[in-house]
Amino acid sequence: MICVEDWAEIRRLHRAEQMPIRAIARHLGISKNTVKRALATDRPPKYERPAKGSVVDAVEVQIRELLRETPTMPATVIAERIGWERGMTILKERVRELRPAYLPADPVSRTVYQPGELAQCDLWFPDADVPLGYGQAGRPPVLVLVSGYSRVITARMLPSKSTGDLIDGHWRLLSAWGAVPRMLVWDNEAGVGRGKLTSEFAAFAGLLATKIHLCRPRDPETKGLVERANGYLSTSFLPGRHFTGPGDFNTQLAAWLAVANRRVHRVLQARPADRWEADKAGMLALPPVDPPAWWRFSARIGRDHYVRVDTCDYSVHPRAIGRTVTVRADTEEITVTTTGGDQVARHARCWARHQTLTDPDHAAAAAVLRGEVLRRRGERTLAATGTDLAGPPSLVEVEQRELGSYDRLFTVIDGGDSGEVEG
Repeated sequence: MICVEDWAEIRRLHRAEQMPIRAIARHLGISKNTVKRALATDRPPKYERPAKGSVVDAVEVQIRELLRETPTMPATVIAERIGWERGMTILKERVRELRPAYLPADPVSRTVYQPGELAQCDLWFPDADVPLGYGQAGRPPVLVLVSGYSRVITARMLPSKSTGDLIDGHWRLLSAWGAVPRMLVWDNEAGVGRGKLTSEFAAFAGLLATKIHLCRPRDPETKGLVERANGYLSTSFLPGRHFTGPGDFNTQLAAWLAVANRRVHRVLQARPADRWEADKAGMLALPPVDPPAWWRFSARIGRDHYVRVDTCDYSVHPRAIGRTVTVRADTEEITVTTTGGDQVARHARCWARHQTLTDPDHAAAAAVLRGEVLRRRGERTLAATGTDLAGPPSLVEVEQRELGSYDRLFTVIDGGDSGEVEG
């Protein structure tokens, strides 16, 4: 058998050089019949080993019978049923060839998203300790959104996964997009809803005029886009990075996402940033109302003029003691206002847990008020009893016993009597 190079040379000499068969055979040192066979076919020569039978041929009929009854029967079970005692590799290969004839095809559909159709949402917990202040470090959740059509990713670290923080996180990310997808896909996160949206998230969805779809439990494929985005963040953003706090984390993450969204997406074979304008054009407009404005709760300020948000206590100006106030909280700050709109507290949100944050102005005002209360209490006591509680204590004469009486009491000196002591 000649090689491919000789076959090509024979055809070139005969067709291009017009060389006779005898001359070609003499030139290449091969027989005339070999030259004739090379010129008779348009396909290059290929070595093929003569087909031989396989040991599986003897049991193929039994394999087909088993597959006809149960198309999904594993090859290991087939081997047991037919009493197979040889290697499993050749048996599995034959079962793999025969099974499609008995198992109906089950093609999957490729999901195609329309511009503005939806965004998938999830919480990512980075495997890195982030300093939270007050000597604490933690791993707060990161809210991740991925748009279906363009695959643009946006994300932000939140203080907690409570409903209020999730609403504020959504609002900040969607505000950065400048548009709202027509549907937000969530799994059964407690802060969003399990089987049914929480009342706060239902109100949030109504404000955005969007639909929030809750996936079935244990169905991660429903939001595979954001699951892969979480893995992308874990493998491409996080390694080798160090953070000074949540703010630094969000700053680094935003800068990295600006670059990541300009990279070619493997499935789309396009840059998400290049598809973003078309995606955004299909989305809804942002509402003119700021959602965190109605994420609030009321509290009555006691003598201990603090309010608790999450696990931390924040001081309030003591002039609000005894009054009902409105506490507004988001991921950045805590504000407290009275019914009349008087702002009595404003603090930066504390990410550490179980801390007490006191405004120096509040502490100074409380000290002044306490001094005023003590002064008035002293005036009332002086008017009622003639005693100034605030003045120095009066001196009282106390009788002093002669020291020798103790010596006689304990018979230390003569004349002592344990039963009598001179007064």
